[in-house]
Amino acid sequence: MSAPIDLLATFIPNDGEFFRVKLALDIAIDEVVNEPGCIRYELTEASEDKLVLTERWASQEDLDTHSKGTAVQDLNESLSALLAEPVKLEKL
Repeated sequence: MSAPIDLLATFIPNDGEFFRVKLALDIAIDEVVNEPGCIRYELTEASEDKLVLTERWASQEDLDTHSKGTAVQDLNESLSALLAEPVKLEKL
């Protein structure tokens, strides 16, 4: 059995886009928490200049499946014009 995978995803919204970014993340969170292997998927920091999503996955396989899923694709599409820089993913 593999060890859980912990990630931090940091989102930097364009000026004035905080609420649209947060809404897109809230919609994604509602979908992702029901995915197989999702242990944690929640916003742990939210300010006008940064939102941080904390993730925990049961295995690398579950994370890989999530990364290719429709929730992530929909989120990326929703955020494409709302972020000042690409999402920063950090494995813990």
